[in-house]
This record gives sequence, C-alpha cells and structure tokens, in this order.
Amino acid sequence: MKKITFQSLNGFNLVAAIGLSFCLLTGCRENSETVPFGLAGLATLDNSETRSISAENMTGERGKGGMAIPDPKELKPAASARAADVLGQGWKVKPFLRVNAGETVTLMDVDGPGIIQHIWMVEGLSRANIIRVYWDNETTPSIEVPVPDFFAVGHEKFARVNSEVVTVNPQNALNCFWPMPFRKHVKVTFSNEAANDLGLLAFQITYALKPVAKNTGYFHAQWRRARTGGTNPYVILDGVKGNGKYVGTFLAWSQMTSKGWFGEGEIKFFMDGDTKFPTICGTGTEDYFLGSYGFAEAYTTAYAGTTLPTSTEGELPNLWSLYRWQIQDPVCFKNDLKVTIQALGWGADGRYLLLDDDIASVAYWYQTEPHSPFPALLPLELRKPLK
Repeated sequence: MKKITFQSLNGFNLVAAIGLSFCLLTGCRENSETVPFGLAGLATLDNSETRSISAENMTGERGKGGMAIPDPKELKPAASARAADVLGQGWKVKPFLRVNAGETVTLMDVDGPGIIQHIWMVEGLSRANIIRVYWDNETTPSIEVPVPDFFAVGHEKFARVNSEVVTVNPQNALNCFWPMPFRKHVKVTFSNEAANDLGLLAFQITYALKPVAKNTGYFHAQWRRARTGGTNPYVILDGVKGNGKYVGTFLAWSQMTSKGWFGEGEIKFFMDGDTKFPTICGTGTEDYFLGSYGFAEAYTTAYAGTTLPTSTEGELPNLWSLYRWQIQDPVCFKNDLKVTIQALGWGADGRYLLLDDDIASVAYWYQTEPHSPFPALLPLELRKPLK
C-alpha cells in the first residue's frame, strides 16, 4: 500500500485511521478490487451496487421498495393502519415487521459476493430476541447473540453508545457498522423466544454487492454467561480454530459479592498453542477498557466505554456495561484462540478478593471458515438479566 499523508485532526489522522481499520479487517491492498469504507474510500468509484433490506423491501432487489398494499383483513397487522384508507401503496404501508411469540423470521437472504455495511434495529431490548447470521450456506451460525447485547446494551437497560462501529441512540435505536463480508450467500434471522408477540420490529440492513478479496475473514460474534463463583477466570471465548483477528469485547457485569471495586482482574489471550500461560496478559479490567483507577464516571468513546451509571449506592447487584473495540489493535492469531478475564476485587483487608459475580459477554472476531460450532445458547430463563 502506498504511503499517504493526511492532515491531522486534533492530533489524530481520522481519515487514514478509518481506511486503515477496514484494510486491517478485510485484507485490502493496492490495486485490489476491494475499496476501503469510511472517509478513505468515499471518493473512489468502483462497480459496487448498494442494496438495503427493510420491511418495505424484504429482498433488497432493485426497484422493489415500498410496494406493499394495505390489507384490511390482515390478522394482527404489521402494516401501518394510517396508510390503509388514506394514501395507500407507496406511502409507508409496511415500515416494520410483527414477530409473534416463538417465531423466527428471516431478515436477509441474499447471494454474494458482498459486504454488510450497516444494521439498524429497533426492538424491545430483550434477551428473548436472538440475531443469527449464517455465511455462505453454513449450517451453524457465525453470529448468535441476544439482540441488545450484540449492540453493547447490557442487562436489557438502555444506555447511549457513541463508538466507531456501534451506536445506540434514544430511545432504543441500535446501530452496528462492523464490516461483514460474504462470498456466496448470507442469511440473517431474528427469533422471538418470549411468551408475548413482538408487535414492532423495525430494521434496515444496508449492504454492497462487490468482490471480496481472497484473504478476507468472516465476522463472528458469540454470547456467553456464567457465575464466576464456579468459573473464575470467566471464559469470554474458547474453542476457536483457524486464522483470524479478535476485534472486540462486550461485558454485562453484575456485581454480586461486594459493592467495592471489582475490576482488578486481568484479561488473557491464549493463542496458537498456549497452555498454562497466555501470550497476552492485561493488567486490570479498567485498563483493558481504556480507563484508569476504576470507573469514576460513565464514558462512551470510539473504542471503549462504560455506559451505565457508576453509582454503587443501593442494594446489589451493581450493574456495568463495558465495551472495548480492538480495531486499531486487533489480536491476530494463526491457529487457535481462547480469551478469559478474572473476576477479582478488593477485600476489606486490602487484599485481592475472588468474586462470585454474574458476567454475560459477547466476543467479536474475524476468521477463516469453517468455524467450530458454538456452545449451545442458554435457554431463555438463564439468559434473563438479574432484577
């Protein structure tokens, strides 16, 4: 890649960083057909075709948007009643979907090659709702996460997120900008495992039909949850086989043991044959989430944040939502990867204290396919947040 000089913006070469981030994730190189997204690639014209899937165009096909016709006989309608007897076809007849209890709907079912650029979603912020993504006709999903946790919303509690690849805006608008390439095919599903119908699922998935470079990895995301009294260190990710890059962590941490400081634990990355000791060992929980001396206040930045109120007043549990995007510093592995974090705090005697806390996590990474099957997703009763 040629060396390009960009004018600095507050000491940070934003344009270069955005383009470099995409190149690091997708393997683009000089004279490649792959053009970086973000500001670095905006002026470059290629043969990409933009498509977008929503309830108004479920196939994403050219010239097929806004074709729904009001149906006054529809049971439990998802269509907008305002359009039924006023303006009719072409005037916001079906802006969202209805997903009944126990139902799974397919949001995207598209042939490639291409790359998902943006997912916007509005739902009930419930762990009963699961997003799954299947690349290239695979039988097990590469993404399987409760919807709010996938967008860095923990404990089913809304909190703003203002980062490079995830934004969450009032009241519960969920946005993700992780680049998600696919070669042959992509399928995205949404499941409602709640006992009640979801009357409104609004969503939009924007993607580009374009070539994908040979050395491009596939995006993966996996959810886990455990009490650390029985599993400490907590396992964020394990069993990964293949070549890839680890790019992010989200933790929904519930303090159960003590109202005191909980974040002394180290995050560890075991890779490429590591056994007892890891190649990468952090120095503390707040250090990994780019803070220091605890989490004195909530913050949301491009690459890290703690988004819920930090007060320790009141009864336990005390809840934290923590995200860390390793976009500028991905963890590269060749053959295998395991990620853990210690649940470690301070005791009354000033010594370290093992914690029996509740942690739910999402790990985000790119890798070659095929991937190892994920552990079975916990049943709904074990996914529900603590009250």
